[in-house]
Formats: sequence, structure tokens, C-alpha cells
Amino acid sequence: MRLLWSILLVLIFIPQWMGEPQLPLLGTDRRIESSPVTLNPADPAQRRVGDLLWLGGIELHGHGDAFGGFSSLHIDRGRFTLLSDGGNIVSFQLGRHNMVEQVRFAELPGGPGTGWAKGDRDSEAMTVDPVTGQIWVGFEGANQIWRYTPDFAHAETHAAPPAMADWPLNTGAESIALLPGGGMVVLDEHGEKKHEVARQGLFFAGDPTRSPRRGFRFNFVSPTGYDPSDMTVLPDGRLLVLTRRFAFPFIWSNKLVVVDRRAIRPGAVVRGREIATLAAPLVHDNFEGVTATREGNATIIWLVSDDNQLFLQRSLLLKFRLDPLPNANSPRPRGGGAGR
Repeated sequence: MRLLWSILLVLIFIPQWMGEPQLPLLGTDRRIESSPVTLNPADPAQRRVGDLLWLGGIELHGHGDAFGGFSSLHIDRGRFTLLSDGGNIVSFQLGRHNMVEQVRFAELPGGPGTGWAKGDRDSEAMTVDPVTGQIWVGFEGANQIWRYTPDFAHAETHAAPPAMADWPLNTGAESIALLPGGGMVVLDEHGEKKHEVARQGLFFAGDPTRSPRRGFRFNFVSPTGYDPSDMTVLPDGRLLVLTRRFAFPFIWSNKLVVVDRRAIRPGAVVRGREIATLAAPLVHDNFEGVTATREGNATIIWLVSDDNQLFLQRSLLLKFRLDPLPNANSPRPRGGGAGR
């Protein structure tokens, strides 16, 4: 009888519980260690992969079950913000020898669900207004977009755009990017059917949390066998789309694709230019986050991986300089610029 009453109390006072374990929080142990990784363990001297020059990489080691699962990242004046697909936020700065310093932990202050399952969060994408600091987060399972105040202080508003309503479970709002001058682009992961080559894309003419019906549809053709996993805007206004492929047993590879913003038009079939592939024997994992920064005249590309909280995977943070090959059909960035 006591057990029965206990079950009834749980059902009454915690109606959202669905039998799945509660998502772990980051806790108070803010130690994060880093260890270096190489682009090609078999050839430590290799520095180029496609149009990218290797500037270095680290593996992040946190404490507790909640650390990891990073699906998007943003960098502002040297501070890294990593958002996990469970709604956890990790921010830090990198010191000498890539030491992780000034670590902060937080959780998303609001979202589509309040339950205990990962599906109640599933925060897969993030984009930030460089002027206001406002943050938009795409929630994959709910097909919603939420807007937050700077530093994730609190949620401001949200919407479930009607054009995303029919996106299949676990495929929606995988990649979002706020465009210079206004508007936002959103890509789904698989399309209506996983075998389809083209992925659905949406252009919102304004803030999708305020005007979720203003805009148009288009299609993005991902490299064969690859799914979009994140997207960012390059300093010259082009879009950089991160795509990934999974093969058994736990073999990941990624392709980076540059898309001309002008190609995104109502009903258009948009194809980009592949600029780099990360696959064995090069460092590889489930890379789900990409962002671009500037160092002098150089464009810097950062990638972060989602380890899915599995011991077979890693939380990797990689740094490259965009340096197109001479015959590439894209403008070559001026100047040099190196990173840590």
C-alpha cells in the first residue's frame, strides 16, 4: 500500500514524468581539462584539409554525466559558449596552452517542455545577434524556435512556425543562422523522408518568433549521404553549412559546404561548394556545431562535436583558418592571421 501511494504521489505532482531518467544537470564541479589532438595522427605534419588550414584542436574533459552533448557554439570576444542538446550551457575562455579558464555553467531558462526526457529539450541549434546579443535556439523535437536575452538570462518569446509543423520527429530545426541585415535561415536534417536528397529549408523575412509566417521555402541539396548538422554565416555573407554522416560501427565523417546567400530564393534548389571533408584517418567525430570568427584579416572556423554522452565518442573543439586553394571558386581571404 505504501508503494502504491508513492506511485500515485509521483503521478499527481510530477505529471510530466514519462518513465525516462531525468536529464542530468552540470552541477558545481566546474573543472574542465583539455588535451591536444592532431589533424592526422598518422601524419602529425599535415596542416591542410581542403580549403582549411589546421590551427589546432583540443578534447574537452568535464566532470559528471551531464558534460558533453554539444550541438552548437558561439564565440564572443574570446568567450566560448557551448549549448548541449539537453539544454545545458557551458562557457569558458581559453588561456595559455589551451587551458580552460573562467568556466560558467547554466541551464536554459525555459523551453518547449518541462519533463524529464531529452525530448523535452533537444536544443540543437543556436544563433546570436552580434549587435543586441539576443539568442535564438532551435528545438528539434518540438519544431520550435525560442529567443533568449543575452547570456541566456531569460526567455523572451517563442513560436512554432507553421511551415515546420510537418517536419518529422528528431529532424527539425537542426541548423539555424541569423543573416546580416535581418532574416533567418533554418534547415531540417532529413527532409520529409530520410532517403530524399534535398533537405527542407526556410527563410524567415524577420524574427521567426514574432513573424513565423513571413518568408518562403527552398530546398538544400546536401552532399550525398550527409545530413546538415549546423550552419553559420561567414564574414563575407556566405553561409557555411556543416554536414555529417554516420556509419556503423561509430564511424563519423563531416563535410563543410559554402552556400551563396543569393542562391536562397523562393522554391530554389540550393547547392553549395564542398570545401573540406573530415574523415578517417583525419580527426573525426559527430561534429554538430560550427561558427566563424575573425582574427585580423583571417576567417577562423571552429567546430565542436557532440559525444552523445558515450565513452566511444569525444567532445572535440577544432580550429581552422579558411584558406581557399588557388583554383577554388571563392574569394581568397587577405592576410595571414594565425591562432593559438
